[in-house]
Amino acid sequence: MPLTDLQHLLIQVADLDATVDWYVDVLGLEEGPHPDFGFPVRWLYLGGKDVLHLTEGGAAVSAQRRQYVGQQSQAVEGTGVVDHVAFGATGLDATIAHLKDKGVAFTERRADLVTAYQLFLLDPNGVKVELNFPANEAVGRIAEVMGGTSG
Repeated sequence: MPLTDLQHLLIQVADLDATVDWYVDVLGLEEGPHPDFGFPVRWLYLGGKDVLHLTEGGAAVSAQRRQYVGQQSQAVEGTGVVDHVAFGATGLDATIAHLKDKGVAFTERRADLVTAYQLFLLDPNGVKVELNFPANEAVGRIAEVMGGTSG
């Protein structure tokens, strides 16, 4: 399971618009495209690469958000707002076998059939880790959790 890169952080926020505006106006990130996960998200880019993903946090998040991303914290301020860290990876089948061999629980997820195939797991501290594999490594696989239409 070679990790290829650190991809992004997901931060859960109280006000998506204000947070996007701050990162764009103050730090110079640019808002860009993202898949439809079936709940509100905004992706911010640095040098053409999405590095910061934002979604609504707190107690009133949608059922689709809870199902797709999960939620270990309802915080919307302080360091508890970091929901997960994501890495690029290769070798999906070998990784699944490795995680099973190590007794590490994981969930398979996918926003749609053209985006990365994802494994979500927790580190020993309860921090969520997302591993993103190229979509072509998941041909024929059905994810336990799928994205949807956010309307």
